[in-house]
Amino acid sequence: MFKTLFVLLLVITSFLPLKGIEAVEVTDLYEASVTIKSRNNADRTMALKEALAAVMVKVGGNKSVLDNKIIKKSLQNYHAYLNQYRYQLKMLPVIEQTIDSSKVPEQLFLLASFNEDKINQLFQQASLALWGSLRPQLLLWLVDEDGLTRTIMSNSTVSPLPSIVNDFSIQRGLPIIMPLMDLTDASQITSSDIWGRFEQPVRKASNRYSAEAIVIMRISNSSLRAIEASKNKRKKSKDCGVACTQAELNKQSYILDWSLLSWSPNGDQTSIRQEYQGKEREALLNQGLADITELIYQHYAVSTINSNDFIIEVDNIGSMTTYVDVFDFLSNLSAVKSVTLLQAEGTSRRFNLQLLGSVNAFIASLSLNKQLKQSIDPLARYNETLIDHETGKKAVPIFNWVN
Repeated sequence: MFKTLFVLLLVITSFLPLKGIEAVEVTDLYEASVTIKSRNNADRTMALKEALAAVMVKVGGNKSVLDNKIIKKSLQNYHAYLNQYRYQLKMLPVIEQTIDSSKVPEQLFLLASFNEDKINQLFQQASLALWGSLRPQLLLWLVDEDGLTRTIMSNSTVSPLPSIVNDFSIQRGLPIIMPLMDLTDASQITSSDIWGRFEQPVRKASNRYSAEAIVIMRISNSSLRAIEASKNKRKKSKDCGVACTQAELNKQSYILDWSLLSWSPNGDQTSIRQEYQGKEREALLNQGLADITELIYQHYAVSTINSNDFIIEVDNIGSMTTYVDVFDFLSNLSAVKSVTLLQAEGTSRRFNLQLLGSVNAFIASLSLNKQLKQSIDPLARYNETLIDHETGKKAVPIFNWVN
């Protein structure tokens, strides 16, 4: 159904923010809500397996985790990981205002929560990477082109698309926000700016949202299709005329493309782009969001099998209370397996961190926090062992603790 037309223009390892931006802590990683037909035993068993699979994808960040043999086996033994479940009856969103409000459709859901420690241990047994609860926030500028009309999507837009985005955000554990499109946004950006993918106005309008990643997404049933049809017509035959263009338009209903604006470590601004064709707008939107999520996942996911020792120094630790706060902070980072105090001198403390996975994954997790800031630029020291020429000792990255 989907057809990728553009190749990725940037490897994901360069998707590292230039400045520290506040991330969002996802508190429901080990919970999932799934639809269920009834409350009978057979339907409940199926729903609980689906809920556990949804949690595995949310924690792992990638649907491919479900292909792992150990994960597959765990789905059959879902009772071993289940904490509790309950039913929810929800009213489905009604887009058409002409529908009789007395006949609002309802859907039964099963909400299940699972044991965090057991699932993390399962990922370790399966040698799979997992994603921590602190995750980057993504700002989505989504424009829907319907004929001659282009609409910038916000949560208040009368359309099924915002609900799809919000549902996806919950299901995959990736904080996604859409612009408010209030007077402030309206004064800074237009649909033409977004449709034309003009980075300067998009970045300017995005500043107020403090998002770590910015996505421009376009969905079209008209102009983008016409462009693609013209390309295909030229490829097939130069003498085909208007008939070929119309034939191509009839084959596909929608085209969706997205651009992920990111910052590389050296400050260069680059983008990643991808495009799809399909008959269902909602399916294209979910596919695009899934691919974006997996790109981000590849950068922040932490290996559960590889461990490395990494030494850092933290300054501004003036009391035992602050020391405990710093120690707990480092211990709770998803990229850190264990923390050991090596040295205490004045207000500085030197720690040995046993990392899960690469140093880059650790730095990525640090970039999502506001409490630990680099006192000197440690990025230049990550890939090589440096010697302080004055002391003759190994140089280590230094951070400043912000109370």
